Amino acid sequence: MKIGGKIYMTIIFVLLYAPIIVLMFFSFNESNSMAVFTGFSLKWYRELFAKEETINSLMNTLILAVSSSILATAIGTAAAVGIHSLKRRHLKSLVMNVTNIPMMNPDIVTGVSLMLLFAFVGTLMHHGILGFWTLLIAHVTFNIPYVILNVLPRLKQMNRSLPEAAMDLGCTPVQAFFKVEIHEIIPGIATGMLMAFTLSLDDFVISYFTCGHYQTLPILIYTMTKKTVTPDTYALSTLIFITVFVLLI
Repeated sequence: MKIGGKIYMTIIFVLLYAPIIVLMFFSFNESNSMAVFTGFSLKWYRELFAKEETINSLMNTLILAVSSSILATAIGTAAAVGIHSLKRRHLKSLVMNVTNIPMMNPDIVTGVSLMLLFAFVGTLMHHGILGFWTLLIAHVTFNIPYVILNVLPRLKQMNRSLPEAAMDLGCTPVQAFFKVEIHEIIPGIATGMLMAFTLSLDDFVISYFTCGHYQTLPILIYTMTKKTVTPDTYALSTLIFITVFVLLI
C-alpha cells in the first residue's frame, strides 16, 4: 500500500506541475515556436516588460490585490472574533453556513449576481459604475470567508483566560484585543491575508463581470488567448507562478 500510495502521489504531482514546468521552459525559448526549443533567451521577458499595457495591468492587479486583501483581512478578522464570541451554538452554526456560501457558490453565479447589483445601482445613479471600486467590493466579498476560516481556528486555540486577565488588569475589551488577543491570532491573520492576496491576484471570472474598463492581468491574459498565443504570455504566467510560490513559502 505504501508503494501504491507513493506512485499515486507521484502521478498526481506530475499531472499538476508538468504543464507549468513546460510553460516555464518555453518562456525561455529563443524562437516563438511552441513545440521546438531552439535556444535559451530572455527575449520574451524583455518584450513583456516593454509592453505598456502589460505593466499597467500588472499595477492594476497589484493595487487591487493589496487593497482587497487588507480590507478583507480587517473585516474578516472582526467577523471571526464576533462569531467566536457567540454563545448560542445554533446561531453560530447558522452564521458559519451563511459565511461559507460565497465559497461554495460557483464563481460565475457570484460574478453575474454582483454585476446585476452594480448595474441596478448604476441605473439609480444614472451612470455606469463598473470599474475599480466595483472590483474592490467584489474581491473583498469573496475573500472575507477565507480570512474568517483562517482566523477562527487560532481563536479556538487561544487561552480564553488571556483577554479576561487583561481586562482584570484594567484593559477595555478593545484594548485587550489589540494588546493580547491579536498577538495570539496573528499567524491566522497573516495566512488569511496571504490567501486573500493570492485569490485576488488570480481571480478572472468574477473580475470579468465587474471590471468595466479596469483591466487586470487575468483579463489581459484572457484577451491574449483570443489571438495567437506568443511566448511573452508564457513569460507572464511564469512570473505570476514564481511570485505566488515565493509568497507561499
